[in-house]
Amino acid sequence: MMENNMWEELYNRAKEVLKPRRVSENIDAGGVAAAILSKSGKIYVGVCIDTACSIGICAERNALCAMITSGESKIDKLICIGSNNSIMLPCGVCREFMMQLDNDNNNTEILVDFSTKKTIKLSELLPNWWN
Repeated sequence: MMENNMWEELYNRAKEVLKPRRVSENIDAGGVAAAILSKSGKIYVGVCIDTACSIGICAERNALCAMITSGESKIDKLICIGSNNSIMLPCGVCREFMMQLDNDNNNTEILVDFSTKKTIKLSELLPNWWN
């Protein structure tokens, strides 16, 4: 039950920052949001930043950057939601970034289905990792 409560908390924290908006004529932000539970128990959130010339950043990596700034590198759980509040999976770049950040992140739980609380491990999304 406590595990389900944590997914609820992560979902709500991501939903709080999920605010699609135009930042400038070349940048949109907030159409995707992510929340990360670090191994220490802290929650970090981030939103995607989409730019006209593809130098933006995904919500997951934005949250990870906040985590790194706070001195952490180990991820326990990750949730990502789209503008319609549906669960999304991290892209390949985000998967690779998490794996390179810490070898233990291969056990990171990523929510796949909110209603059933079904999860998948990062290692399952990135099998036969090169390192």
